[in-house]
Amino acid sequence: MSSDPAAEDRAALRELAERYAAGVDRRDTELFLSAFDPEQGRLLVFDPSEASEPRGTRHGGDELAGVISSIARYDKTFHMLGNARYDVDGDTASGEVYCTAHHLASDRTDHVMYIRYRDDYRRSEDGWRIVERRVLVDWREARSTGT
Repeated sequence: MSSDPAAEDRAALRELAERYAAGVDRRDTELFLSAFDPEQGRLLVFDPSEASEPRGTRHGGDELAGVISSIARYDKTFHMLGNARYDVDGDTASGEVYCTAHHLASDRTDHVMYIRYRDDYRRSEDGWRIVERRVLVDWREARSTGT
C-alpha cells in the first residue's frame, strides 16, 4: 500500500489546528506556540469577519503567548473544530477551518463565537506551522448556562 502525501499533509494540518485549540483550552502556552512559525507567526482577529482591518494583531512568540493570558479571564474555554479545507503547494499551504468557540465567564454566561480560521502555513524541519492565522468572527451569542 503506497502512502498519499496529500492526505498526510491534510492530516498534519488538521493536527496543527487541533494543537492550537488544545493549547488555548488547556492554557498551555508551549503547546499553543508550537502551532506557529516561531519567527513569522502572526494572528489577526477580524471581528466582525467582514471588517477591513483587524481588531487585534499579534506577531512573534512573545505577543502570541499573550493570547493565553488574555483567555484566562474566562473560567473555561472549549473550541470545537468543524470542517476544514487545505490547499497544499509544496512546502506552503493555505486553509480554512471552522470553529465554534465557547468561553465560560465567571457569571456562568457562555460567550459563543462562530469562527473561521483562514490560514497560511509553511512546512519546516519540525513539520507544518501557521505563518498567519486570520480569525474571522462571523457572529457571537451569549447563553446562560443556568449553573
